[in-house]
Amino acid sequence: MFDAAILGHWSEFALRWLHVVAAMAWIGSSFYFIALDLGLRRAPGMGATVHGEEWQVHGGGFYHIQKYLVAPDRLPDHLIWFKWESYATWLSGVALLVAVYYLGAGFYLIDPARADLPVWAAVAVSAGSLAAGWVVYDLLCRSPLGERPTLLMVLLFALIVVLAWGYAQLFTGRAALLHLGAVTATVMTANVFLVIIPNQKVVVADLRAGRQPEARFGRIAKLRSTHNNYLTLPVVFLMLSNHYPLAFATERNWMIASLVFLMGVTIRHFFNRMHAGAGRPWWTWAATAAIFLLIVWLALPVPGGAEGDARAPLAPAAARLAAAPGFAAVEEIVATRCVMCHAAEPLWPGLLWAPKGVRLDSAGAIATHARDIYLQAGESHAMPPAGLWLEPGERAVIAAWFRAGAAS
Repeated sequence: MFDAAILGHWSEFALRWLHVVAAMAWIGSSFYFIALDLGLRRAPGMGATVHGEEWQVHGGGFYHIQKYLVAPDRLPDHLIWFKWESYATWLSGVALLVAVYYLGAGFYLIDPARADLPVWAAVAVSAGSLAAGWVVYDLLCRSPLGERPTLLMVLLFALIVVLAWGYAQLFTGRAALLHLGAVTATVMTANVFLVIIPNQKVVVADLRAGRQPEARFGRIAKLRSTHNNYLTLPVVFLMLSNHYPLAFATERNWMIASLVFLMGVTIRHFFNRMHAGAGRPWWTWAATAAIFLLIVWLALPVPGGAEGDARAPLAPAAARLAAAPGFAAVEEIVATRCVMCHAAEPLWPGLLWAPKGVRLDSAGAIATHARDIYLQAGESHAMPPAGLWLEPGERAVIAAWFRAGAAS
């Protein structure tokens, strides 16, 4: 039987893999061109308009690559644009945000214990913050701070900390970290769509018209490309953070998310210096390890605690499921089959916290995680894991309860 939850689950699956494939293509090309740019060298006989060249070997073949200071004297007929990887990543990411967090706002976006927002308001804050983040970032880059890149980066990091704190006050832990990644990814894609590619098109138009392109367009695009280079790794971490409750399900999750950006800087700095032929600054790995240990320490006080407060009012979707026929029977099934692991203090040997931060030790928690329970234990046999048992009849009770609640 294919109901809305199952179809939604497969839609998320397709969107997630599209997003992953597009992101891999974008990150791969981005890292490659940064390394190429940093590795360029001058050589005897090189033309005055050439910035540098590099010889590479890969797949049994040799490649000779040159970069021009501004542009070649003649525009080649075969010109490849690297932009669709970025656009596809952002578009698929936004589609996934809508499918999971907007359509499932009552489960994944809104935390009544933090801010009991109506769905429309939560979605408006989410979408508005993505747009506002780009506007503020772009204005700062276009200001005189654009000529002082180090100071600009420090200020941008301060804004990231404020944004991380703000998201943590409004949304669930999962949504807070994911939104910090989403606003950063929006800035990165907007850099490509609104700055880098338009500047390159100006240069191309000048060449076709027989004019000498201005070097400033390349400098502006290079600044934005450098920002994207340093932001890539933090965005990847934040997009994967919902798998790790020690990252998102703690009171200091906004601090953890902020420190991840510093780790991104230290790791990329090592590779950027190495690719530029400036040695290997091993101190960056010591700094990365120190930041990571600080993150571990920040997560220790609340090891995998539940998001929100079980006594807080339920979101409307969860309230409907708590009142649906069969809820009492589901409570009993969950109490006997699931709570040994999904509790504040799990009884299962070796578990120090609830898997993925999901606690099912209260009626409110069961209603809040109803969709996950239905998909994991009602429609599939993903839960409980091997070695434990859930009767077919119990799975049927869970499925019937969820369908009744979803239809009400």
